[in-house]
Amino acid sequence: MPTELPLAPEALATRAYEQRLSRLLMAYLSTGLVYLLGPGSFLGLWNLWAISHQRAALAVSPAWLQAHGHAEVYGWVGSFILGIGFHSLTRVRGARTPLGWAWTSWALWTTGVGLRWWAGVAAWHWRALLPASALLELAAFLIFQLAVMHAHHYDRRGGEPRAPGTRLPGWILLVFTGAFGFLLTLLLNLGGDVYLAYGAAAPAYPARFDERLVGLMAWGFLAPFVFGFSARWLPIFAGLRPVSDRLPRMLAAAIALGVVSTLAGWFTAAAACWLLAALLAAWGLHLFQPALQPAKTQGIHASFPLFLRVAYGWLVVSAALGMLAAVLPTVPGPGGASRHALTVGFIAGMVLTIGPRILPAFSGMRTLYSPRLMLAALALLHLGCALRVSGETLAYSGWWPWAWHWLPLSATLEVAAFTLFAYNLARTLLQPPAHLMEPHRPR
Repeated sequence: MPTELPLAPEALATRAYEQRLSRLLMAYLSTGLVYLLGPGSFLGLWNLWAISHQRAALAVSPAWLQAHGHAEVYGWVGSFILGIGFHSLTRVRGARTPLGWAWTSWALWTTGVGLRWWAGVAAWHWRALLPASALLELAAFLIFQLAVMHAHHYDRRGGEPRAPGTRLPGWILLVFTGAFGFLLTLLLNLGGDVYLAYGAAAPAYPARFDERLVGLMAWGFLAPFVFGFSARWLPIFAGLRPVSDRLPRMLAAAIALGVVSTLAGWFTAAAACWLLAALLAAWGLHLFQPALQPAKTQGIHASFPLFLRVAYGWLVVSAALGMLAAVLPTVPGPGGASRHALTVGFIAGMVLTIGPRILPAFSGMRTLYSPRLMLAALALLHLGCALRVSGETLAYSGWWPWAWHWLPLSATLEVAAFTLFAYNLARTLLQPPAHLMEPHRPR
């Protein structure tokens, strides 16, 4: 048997660095899963049971609803974005991430999100905890941005400065748009928390402010990130036609107009911008056109391309319902249904579809524990989302009162989907890397 040659010191250092970076990503992913299942999904299920039982959208404290939303958006998706960002975006041009910065950001972010959730649910010392949590989250994000700026100063050819005036690829422009939206929502969150601490009777934002903040979270922060990575990776993963570089720039412009309209309170104009962005994305990514080549589904379930299309279908449904809500502002159902179609049908749908494809590889070249669990989680998620969106539209608006009955079922299905996703990903992270595993049959 030939003996393995010892690695050079540079190769050993690179391997050690990659292992530390993998552990960092696993910490962010684990934190996100905890917030997804605990403060996020199960609190949301409790809220919806109360709403359904009393047949009133305002049956639950607004502070509880906002704490649930914050845990879902920032605790789950935000942790995933920061972890993947430290792992990959900061290495685009070959510069290594300062891992001390990354761990500091993780500690500040995790603590800030936890304090925000606790202040909203328990109302314990909330006048101090709300601003403190917002400052911690903002500090964590600024550290992340410093790390990104440090890394993007270099290219892959040995640490040379990037040429000035180089035009950014369109997908990176969209990611930067999402990063700006991320920062904007954190600043608004800080301003809102300071206002609550000094001038409110309860830890809940006023309805109009919350409407602006939720709209910016969904369309100004989350959607651009998904659009950017879709433009970069879906042609490769799903075998689609290449994306024109004009599409991300058009999407960034539509999103910017929507953000300005939302901040100004022009909600109909903002809804029109979101509808335009949704149609542009669905058309320009070529998701609903025949693929050029088979999708890359090795290690994941073969339904991967189907669920990509389902997620973008929810995006269009969300934008259409948002337009209906803007035209009929006195009808309460379509607005909430639109937000759920976007955050669960589109955002969560994309995470549960793309996550099993990329996260195991990022976390030390592992393979997904169970493609069948991936399919089950996606099927339950979209079934639950369909019941929730239709139920909210019909029940909250008073168009069909019997629809109140299936709202708890919708939440139960979605929580089951998130639980399966978290279990599948946790088992994936706990198993050894692919090259150290024995061959096994798909689970």
